[in-house]
Amino acid sequence: MSKIKIAFSLVPVGLMALMIGCSGEAEVSFNKDVKPILDENCLKCHVEDGAGFIKTGLNMTSYDSLMKGTKFGPIIEPGSSVSSTLARLISGNADPSLKMPHGAGSKPLSESEIATIKAWIDQGAKNN
Repeated sequence: MSKIKIAFSLVPVGLMALMIGCSGEAEVSFNKDVKPILDENCLKCHVEDGAGFIKTGLNMTSYDSLMKGTKFGPIIEPGSSVSSTLARLISGNADPSLKMPHGAGSKPLSESEIATIKAWIDQGAKNN
């Protein structure tokens, strides 16, 4: 194989490495970044015996219980916030009556909090 062909065959690999290395997106930590948002905004209802747990089976007290999802199925699709029910519910991309959090005294998540949760999901929803 000529040197030119080898050089051109390596260009896509180099570009991919450059894109990954320069994405600039910091890794989002479940324990440091996501769990505090969930603890403050979701645990009024989504704990064992809470209204949200009774209705859906969703317990958000730990990574494992969150990833288990509801009695209807998972709410997180690691690597795809677009496909994740949780992301749709917190950002209002579902039935408006289901936007989370809701209920007495609840306030909507900030754009920053929503972006943090979506980034965590897009990065693989790791237990970190």
